[in-house]
Amino acid sequence: MAITQELLADLRAETAELESMIGGIDNAAWSTLTPAAGWTVQDQLNHLAYFDDATTLAIRDPAEFSQLADNLIHSAQDFAGEIAEQQSNLSVETTGNWLRRARHDLLVAFHATENTRRVPWFGVSMSLASSMTARLMETWAHGQDIADALAIERQPTTRIRHICHLGVQTRAFSYALRGMEAPTEPVEIVLTAPDGSEWHWGERGGPNSVSGSAWDFSLVVTQRRNIADTGLIVTGRVAGEWMSIAQAFAGAPGAGRAPMEER
Repeated sequence: MAITQELLADLRAETAELESMIGGIDNAAWSTLTPAAGWTVQDQLNHLAYFDDATTLAIRDPAEFSQLADNLIHSAQDFAGEIAEQQSNLSVETTGNWLRRARHDLLVAFHATENTRRVPWFGVSMSLASSMTARLMETWAHGQDIADALAIERQPTTRIRHICHLGVQTRAFSYALRGMEAPTEPVEIVLTAPDGSEWHWGERGGPNSVSGSAWDFSLVVTQRRNIADTGLIVTGRVAGEWMSIAQAFAGAPGAGRAPMEER
């Protein structure tokens, strides 16, 4: 109960931060290209609204969601890109209203759902807490693309611990997406939180490790930064391989971001 209450509160806070970033911009700014190739600020917001609605449907009507998921998975390898293309002619007002309504419905659905429920998703089902974490991660990651596009400097918060934990938990998933077998060797992760505390995962003292700021780790596992543009220290072949393909989000294998010097 405690973890879902914390996640719901943090998702509400992340939602408020996103709303504050877009609240004061004019309509023209919604057409600004973001670091995601071909995606505007509005495309990012359409994406969030669409998958908020999909999550709400997964909670309220799992059978209907499963049909939707099957149709999307079989329609295109990059169904997120296909959906973005289909929504590209929406007005700014339509997107804004959709985003607010979809996020409201999602938060209501999360609040009303028992903690033991499994939530179906694309390919796998998740616990309620994992579903909340995924929506928080998506909000933060797409919010980062918007912040980069609009030159907004965000202040790191301890809410990113959820994203770091998801990044650690999806290590094997990152390999499976690429048809690769995940190594069995452990990787130690030692991260400095925004409040200066230390967050730790994995066995201590092994030959493979990742250390540095939790903010940088979050950027890498959500593929918002190339690791070369962060201060992360990666030790060991296994850790290096993982960080080169780390992906905390569902969908097709992401290509990641090129280093800044190559853009």
